[in-house]
Amino acid sequence: MAGNKSLRTAERTKEDEFYTQLTDIEKELRHYKQHFRGKTILCNCDDPFESNFFKYFVLNFNRLGLKKLLATCYSGSPIANQQLSIFDVLGTGEENTNKPYKAIVTQVYDQTDDGGVDMLDVAELFKNGVNELVELTGDGDFRSEECIALMDESDIVVTNPPFSLFREYVSTLLEHNKHFIIIGSQNAITYKEFFPLLMQNKVWLGYGNGDMAFRVPEYFEPRETRFWVDEEGQKWRSMGNIAWYTNLDIRKRHEEMILVKKYSEEDYPKYDNIDAIEVSKVADIPLDYDGVMGVPITFMYKYNPEQFEIVNALNRYILFGCDELNEDIKERHSHACNINGKATYFRVLIKNKRPEEVKK
Repeated sequence: MAGNKSLRTAERTKEDEFYTQLTDIEKELRHYKQHFRGKTILCNCDDPFESNFFKYFVLNFNRLGLKKLLATCYSGSPIANQQLSIFDVLGTGEENTNKPYKAIVTQVYDQTDDGGVDMLDVAELFKNGVNELVELTGDGDFRSEECIALMDESDIVVTNPPFSLFREYVSTLLEHNKHFIIIGSQNAITYKEFFPLLMQNKVWLGYGNGDMAFRVPEYFEPRETRFWVDEEGQKWRSMGNIAWYTNLDIRKRHEEMILVKKYSEEDYPKYDNIDAIEVSKVADIPLDYDGVMGVPITFMYKYNPEQFEIVNALNRYILFGCDELNEDIKERHSHACNINGKATYFRVLIKNKRPEEVKK
């Protein structure tokens, strides 16, 4: 039984090996700089010498005013130590066997006297014992006791967690009251375990969304679309439904959506079994409607909790069951998202908190 579990875990890990580009990380994290000063950052799905999350924070350690940077990697990572292994850094001469380890950084400065700070300086600071790089006793799984202890020590967790474990990863973060900035599929909005967190304003979307390219290991099989090999032989995969998720307050969350459309029965049909209107495009949300509206999941990128209330969500067949529902739509209905018998895609149910009165 344990053997089968290990095999499933290893297979899932292989499928989760997507490595984020530094440019994508920089583009998103520039919006959170005010949150980082004086804080301990944890990257708990990140090989310190392969992860661009670790690279971003260690090379910007002083500029961001970090207190400490922690990073851990999983033992099954197929690209761990390809560029610079723990044994190169510590000078042990041992062979790399993909062992997991943790990095603890408290100081970053020009150790090589070349006028700047780069990853060679970081390696030297590990060698000299200024910072700590040690092997983990377990496999580096984010759910392991020693990795949870590092999570408890940290203030903010920032990483690209395994896509297949996204639900469990977020649950672990919230269980330990962590602030976080993480990458996930846009489809996570529709997960029955995750959507209530959005509705209750425990999690919201960051700035970046849509198409993103990821570096993938050599073993990844070629695909007809969204796959290529660059001039250096590195394999790449892109995904068109990527989103950043966070529970740190950001300016975008308080920007009011400008509404220009007016409600009419002809333009906004009602669902067959729910007293709510269909709004097929976010840009078409009517400014004067005070009832419940079904909108696409892309609404979540523009969601301002001061302007709108998230009431619930519909999938093609059933109303989501959440405790904090308005009384008028509390019952479950089959084919709830249908219009004239035709199913629509997942819809977020919202209400405008301040609908405008339009003069006739």
